Amino acid sequence: MTRSYHQSSQWLKRAEKTIPLGSQTFSKSRIAYPKHVSPLFIKRGQGCQVWDADDNQYTDFVSGLLSVSLGYCNPAVDKAVIEQIKSGVTFSLPHKLEMDVAEKLVELIPCADMVRFGKNGSDATSAAIRLARAYTKKEHVAVCGYHGWQDWYIGSTTRDLGVPESTKSLTHTFKYNDIASLKQIFEQQRNKVAAVMLEPMNINFPEHNFLLEVQTLCKKNGAVLIFDETITGFRYHLGGAQKLFGITPDLATFGKGMANGYPISAVVGRKDIMMLMEDIFFSGTFAGETLSLAAAKATLNQLQNNSILKHIHNMGQTLIEGVNNIIEQYKAHDWLSICGHPSWSFFIIQDKGIYSAIELKSLYLQNMLNNGILINASHNLSYAHKKADIENLLEIYQQTIKLLVDTIVQENFSTVFHGKLLEPVFRVR
Repeated sequence: MTRSYHQSSQWLKRAEKTIPLGSQTFSKSRIAYPKHVSPLFIKRGQGCQVWDADDNQYTDFVSGLLSVSLGYCNPAVDKAVIEQIKSGVTFSLPHKLEMDVAEKLVELIPCADMVRFGKNGSDATSAAIRLARAYTKKEHVAVCGYHGWQDWYIGSTTRDLGVPESTKSLTHTFKYNDIASLKQIFEQQRNKVAAVMLEPMNINFPEHNFLLEVQTLCKKNGAVLIFDETITGFRYHLGGAQKLFGITPDLATFGKGMANGYPISAVVGRKDIMMLMEDIFFSGTFAGETLSLAAAKATLNQLQNNSILKHIHNMGQTLIEGVNNIIEQYKAHDWLSICGHPSWSFFIIQDKGIYSAIELKSLYLQNMLNNGILINASHNLSYAHKKADIENLLEIYQQTIKLLVDTIVQENFSTVFHGKLLEPVFRVR
């Protein structure tokens, strides 16, 4: 049975009159999902289930773009927020919750001597870069991965419209697990590199002591090493990927799942660098907003006192092994693969036969969505995902991969795909 998305389409027409793309976020917009065969608005969520504008139900493997770590409407988080809202949200002076959460981060994260809060990942990464430039008195930056929308980073991508050329020239990209590509930046920008910022892991695990090599290069060249743990933090390990891999950066940024969907981020790091927060300007009215801090405190307490990450990792490993078995069954390893950490794994589709990866991914999403799976490029697991949810997803993978294989063999894409093709924003992983 094909699902109806009539209400989603109507809401999109209405939203586009006042909101560019009809969404605040590229990754949630109509270009991230095949139009006409996808839901475009969500009404509510509970656990790992969500209901769209047309009341279609889905098991959600997007999890608020990895911000929902425990599940929607987690009782302990909801209770903490409701209790806090009774005494106020944003005040005229600091609130004790700022200390409580900062102390918890210092307790958990190896590199954290001090903490400053923001509202999203871009706040934190941009503040970390400013700190590094102030500390080193240098301007150039080397980056690997995705680090937000601010000029200093986005100018290094294909979405650079509106970024001054002078800003673009200061940021240089290198490849993960390719230490030579970073060495080249240090050679070309000798004594000019203020910081190296990277996601300590995204699609692939570090190989050949890559993170240690990066750290060694930074020390040798007087650059600040910054781990962007916006996603990996409180997902790969309670202390972040830096704890998992045993490499302590100078600074790190956190966000996403640390408050189970509430807007908060953090810059943490060495005291001598962090103290420059008193001299640079990184300041926001809502950085000490108490509802998100209460949510963060409740989320971190649950993560620390329960086997939440163990559960997520076990579910993710079962998923990875299951998808790999299906790929092997259809002898599709030359164009399909699954990789990444169990808590955040990626289903990779490449060109095959006469069809592009975009066409095949569009068909993949159409079938997943029609079978009640809300997903995009990755599996973003939360504590709310249970064994039955993974088993159901694997059943849908079985039929979806068969559909892709049959479509390639029969060359009948135009008869089985009924929507509009995806429009990729840009690729950084």
